[in-house]
Amino acid sequence: MASIDYAVLLTYLAGVFGVGCLFAAKNKSTSDMFAAGGQSPWWASGLSAFMTMFSANTFVVWGGIAYRQGLVAVSINLMYGVAALLVGYFVAGRWKQIGVQTPAEYVQLRFGHSVLHFYTWFMTVFRIVTTAGALYALGRVLVSLMPLAEGNPLRDPATGTLSLFWGIVIFSSIVVIYTMIGGLWAVLMTDVLQFIILNLAVLFVIPLALAKVGGVGAFWDAALATPALQVHAGKVVAGGNLLSVISGDYTWFFLAGWCAVHFFMIGAEWAFVQRFICVPDANAARKSTYLFGGLYLLSPLLWLLPPLIWRVHTPIPAGASEDIVLRLSETAYIDACQSVLPVGMVGLMVAAMFSATASMVSSQLNVFSGVITHDIYRPLAQAVEGDPYLVWVGRVVTSLLGALLIAIALFYESLGGAEKVIINITEMVVVALFAPTLWSLFSRTMTARGVWITAGVSLAIGVVVRFGLQSGGLFTSIAVLEPLAQWVQANSNTAKTFTGVVIPVFVLAVMQFFSGGVAAGHDRVLAKQHNSEASMPVDSSSLPAVVVGGAIAVCGLLMFMLMLVPENSQSRMTLGGFGSVLVALAILILWVSFSSYNREQEKRREDLL
Repeated sequence: MASIDYAVLLTYLAGVFGVGCLFAAKNKSTSDMFAAGGQSPWWASGLSAFMTMFSANTFVVWGGIAYRQGLVAVSINLMYGVAALLVGYFVAGRWKQIGVQTPAEYVQLRFGHSVLHFYTWFMTVFRIVTTAGALYALGRVLVSLMPLAEGNPLRDPATGTLSLFWGIVIFSSIVVIYTMIGGLWAVLMTDVLQFIILNLAVLFVIPLALAKVGGVGAFWDAALATPALQVHAGKVVAGGNLLSVISGDYTWFFLAGWCAVHFFMIGAEWAFVQRFICVPDANAARKSTYLFGGLYLLSPLLWLLPPLIWRVHTPIPAGASEDIVLRLSETAYIDACQSVLPVGMVGLMVAAMFSATASMVSSQLNVFSGVITHDIYRPLAQAVEGDPYLVWVGRVVTSLLGALLIAIALFYESLGGAEKVIINITEMVVVALFAPTLWSLFSRTMTARGVWITAGVSLAIGVVVRFGLQSGGLFTSIAVLEPLAQWVQANSNTAKTFTGVVIPVFVLAVMQFFSGGVAAGHDRVLAKQHNSEASMPVDSSSLPAVVVGGAIAVCGLLMFMLMLVPENSQSRMTLGGFGSVLVALAILILWVSFSSYNREQEKRREDLL
């Protein structure tokens, strides 16, 4: 990166930190810190949920699949959109109507203390470890783009770039600090800013990358003629072309299962449920989720085009080994961007990659610090729910979780193949853990026993299929299980989808059929809902729109400033066009925001009179 790229990156990081400090004053209670006081605009909640799905692995993993296998990577990510739309229609509004401050509060009301503690500590450890993996991936990606002069104390002597240690510590600390200071408000608003930066960087890359391969028509013809490659059992196998919507292990059955897994994840995972709770009413919760789903039906093609175009531009050498194919895949996104971006925009792309992981990290930190503070510590300390003292407790918990997160990320490299294990565990636990919670929103009879049986049966079968029947597994030496082991190994994705999705839902359906009577937890939730409906309605805040308008204006001015850099002489028209559009959009947003604010103030004055 050039000096101007570092300046752009530092400006972005300072802006993110400043937003966290700006919203610190709004945290007067745990409701403010962990639920934004129910005042988040629906669009901010939806954009935040959209960004929560991102991490550095989005560029490395999905970008790698797009590079090797083409449009199938888009097909997989479209399932997030379908799942989110279904959640918006069936689930999101129900969460808001209950009137809880955290999703853990619902779990406690519905299932009791034992299930609450199980979910809290299991998911805290699991998500801290997986989020640390995303931080490690981010560090790996970013340090390769940041060469430092000899003698710089942050420099890795072996590579000449920013050392991995300092990369993880610096970038992670920024996320932890603004999450600790600003609470959910900071998470929501930095997510929105990160959405702007991410899409600005991607939209800038696409026309330049297409021009590099001769335009849309030339790219289309070349993609049709380029074989999709699948790495399977240590071999590189060709089949189909880059425009195939399914490929190799990614079949229609896999896509259906992937959609089902993420319906349960988006509908019940605490980081997403928090987005349904932080808006003013049930209608806003539904609208936010529709926005999330709609964006995921439109955007995957945009942010997965660069590595696909790069594959057309720089074909994989014939007969390349598995290691070479995977290495080229991991850096495809970065290589595509670096090949076309003008000076200064590389810094913006680095900021976008940081944004992707920062969104996921801040969301997980805020939701679990909220659960530990509001649902674990507060009852033990016998503190009043609105006590400002709990805000400081929440900040301490956020800091401790953040320190643990950074420590695990620093040692992640020594875990070896832990990434594959974590991916397997993620596929295995999502539906088993979240399906009972989601099911209980519609069932009057679901009890804590349903949680324990569903989780126990599903996880036991999942462990056997994923680890016991795979090649070299414990159960492969048992003669009677040998045919089953062979089938599982030959149909790995089908077996994982069946055990990860079908089994938990089947167990719940059987328990529902044989259950009877209304669960005590259902009555407790109804009582909470009635109390919530009796409370005064809350209006969404107009401040987020002002912050967004200001941020877009700054991005527009940045485009004009980059036009003045001599190295960008060939990109001045593109930079000027982007800058003009951004400034016009910022003026429109600010005008609408201030008009809305004035109307709100007028209405309040009339109400007082």
